[in-house]
Amino acid sequence: MSTKKIPTSVYAEMTPNPTTMKFVADRELVTGGHQLDFVTTEEAELCSPLAVELFHFPFVTGVFISGSIVSVKKDDSLGWEMIVSQLREYIREWLMDNEFAVEEGKVEGAIKVMGDLTPMPANPDSEVSDNFIHESDIEPSEHDDEIVRLLDEFVKPAVEQDGGAIDFVAFKGGTVYVNLRGACSGCPSSTQTLKGGIEQLLSSKIEAVKDVVAVGI
Repeated sequence: MSTKKIPTSVYAEMTPNPTTMKFVADRELVTGGHQLDFVTTEEAELCSPLAVELFHFPFVTGVFISGSIVSVKKDDSLGWEMIVSQLREYIREWLMDNEFAVEEGKVEGAIKVMGDLTPMPANPDSEVSDNFIHESDIEPSEHDDEIVRLLDEFVKPAVEQDGGAIDFVAFKGGTVYVNLRGACSGCPSSTQTLKGGIEQLLSSKIEAVKDVVAVGI
């Protein structure tokens, strides 16, 4: 007896990042508010069968899953006009056979494995640039809660609408460190967004904030 299909529609939408396309389903694909950013097949294997399948396409270099969104990042081998319809239909067909894009029981473990938001330089003895902060240097500050509140209220909704995510990492020495994921990671407009938008917002609300940088981009 054949398995009953789950009615699902999916549409594709460009993001500010030209290497990333957002595919939006008409239902939630991951519960608990989780946002999962896979950059390798090995990471996808931790909890997302859909991401594993998408990495089988030779041009796919990253998969981000959040809410009802699947953002796919590609290399330069093919233009979106050649592959977007194929990907959209593939994702729709897969979701018609599967309620969720991730295995819920494995999500927490996967997040722990992938949850390092403070990349380190290849040479730990080298000078650390502003784009890095050592985990040992991260300490709670009196401004953390207000920074997180402002990001959650004014920044995250817009970032998520573009198929990405932003996470607060730390506040130290006047600098707010954030992590950009999904469509926002490597986006040419990320610097403009950080400096012209997020930094201006935070510094206008919190006098101690002087700078906003993204770790690892």
